[in-house]
Amino acid sequence: MRETANQFVAQGWDVTVVNLEDDSWHLESGLDHTLSDKVDPRIEIVKLPLRREDVETDIRRYSEERAASPSTWLKAMRGRPLEHFPEAVFGDWRPALEEAVLRIHKDKPADLLLATCVPYVNLAAAWKLWEACGVPYAVDFRDGWSIDVVDGRVAFGPDTEEGRWEARILGSAVSLWVVNDPIAEHYRARYPDFADRVHVVRNGYDADSTPGRAHRPDPESGLVFGYLGTVSFSADHLGAVLEGWRRARQREPLLANARFEVRGHMGHGASRGATPQAQALQKAEADGVSYGGPVAKADVAATYAGWDAMVLILIGGRYVTSGKVYEYMATGLPIVSAHAVEHDASNVLQGHPLWTGAHGMGAEALAEAFAAAAHLAVESTDAQHAEAMAHADRFTREAIMSTAVKHLVEQFEAEKGRIQ
Repeated sequence: MRETANQFVAQGWDVTVVNLEDDSWHLESGLDHTLSDKVDPRIEIVKLPLRREDVETDIRRYSEERAASPSTWLKAMRGRPLEHFPEAVFGDWRPALEEAVLRIHKDKPADLLLATCVPYVNLAAAWKLWEACGVPYAVDFRDGWSIDVVDGRVAFGPDTEEGRWEARILGSAVSLWVVNDPIAEHYRARYPDFADRVHVVRNGYDADSTPGRAHRPDPESGLVFGYLGTVSFSADHLGAVLEGWRRARQREPLLANARFEVRGHMGHGASRGATPQAQALQKAEADGVSYGGPVAKADVAATYAGWDAMVLILIGGRYVTSGKVYEYMATGLPIVSAHAVEHDASNVLQGHPLWTGAHGMGAEALAEAFAAAAHLAVESTDAQHAEAMAHADRFTREAIMSTAVKHLVEQFEAEKGRIQ
């Protein structure tokens, strides 16, 4: 999202971003201001005082009903947003979002709105500005709405309220962005009249997040494997990875004194850092496993520089790519895949010279992958490392978003000319 806004500015646009107050982000999952440092200073940011009540941790803000019966309160609270928009947690943000875009447009008339999801209630604001003022809009769905990318199934039918909203929004949108080809295929099949406006805009990686140099492992001191990303996978998924690691460490001499470092956000609100996954990581400390918390964006490259191999733990299957796969490739380090065989990340990794392949989530297959990665870390050449980094070159976020924004502007200009 940051790169999208920056690219619009770079291509001559006056950009206003509608966001939440910092306190809301802190409440939700934390905030990394090193990400903010590279927001183009010409971008105006309007921050709305919207908060999620369900993740509130300050008991002084609790109502008597919530304090007395938290589960009853939560059930009622989850139903209220649906009165405004078909999204259980965020639906009641609709009036504030609609009012905000109308107010901004009145003060500084907009030519184009780009709605980024999630939450999907953002779509209501785009529709409101279109309906009331005729401002064209595009949609950046990322993972889509009517497709459940994790389970690989349709999330809702066309005759549901969500289905009617999605059809209405896409029926008048200038363009739709999604992250991979399987999701694009879903939308082209579901809305054939809209098919030519569906575009794959991959996540990519920031060039300054990679070490950018040949790696020198030190097996005597102990190889270091690393995972960096949100810990959003299940405890069972993590358990299979840790069991594979334990087995590999027991029988592969190169891993006898190796370490496995897990970094990233874990949990939301009051559950941050206090989840079954956190407990599993703590129990695995005897196997050289550690959890070090989130990494600031400015420190990502240095974190990767301290590792000898990467562990790509992903949920879902063919409809999921993830953003981290691009960054992992760009490190030039060996990559262990801890995800389904039929996964879009596997498509992206094809041809990477230091990838151990996708062999499923069996503990034995993962153990073999860990062992293979250890050998690649020690035995690979500088040429292989450079080839691995080059494999990722075409996925730099700046290049991807520059092209995507340019194409969207061309679509906008063409649509504007057609209407005139």
